[in-house]
Amino acid sequence: MPRSVNHVAARARRKKVMKLAKGYFGRRKNVWTVAKNAVEKGLVYAYRDRKQKKRKFRSLWIMRINAGVRQHGMSYSQFMGLYNKSELELNRKVLADLAMNHPDAFKSVVEAVKK
Repeated sequence: MPRSVNHVAARARRKKVMKLAKGYFGRRKNVWTVAKNAVEKGLVYAYRDRKQKKRKFRSLWIMRINAGVRQHGMSYSQFMGLYNKSELELNRKVLADLAMNHPDAFKSVVEAVKK
């Protein structure tokens, strides 16, 4: 007696992976084994990089704050030490935006922290 194989589910599984491989180059888009490996690797990278994106943005904000604070004669670490002791509650994202786009407002924050 032939073995029972669920072709519908197997094809649906492969079709789902091949849909994710759409846009890949060469055999990665149309050969099942190659596409499956490429999609699995791509999903691993996507998961990892969602975490790394947060780190990269935080480091970008720190660089921007540091550049803005150095124009006022302080370093980033000195500024953040005084900032944490002050009663101001702005996060690094907002501070970086002020440093880049609103230097007058950022200067007033630095002056408030220095006092």
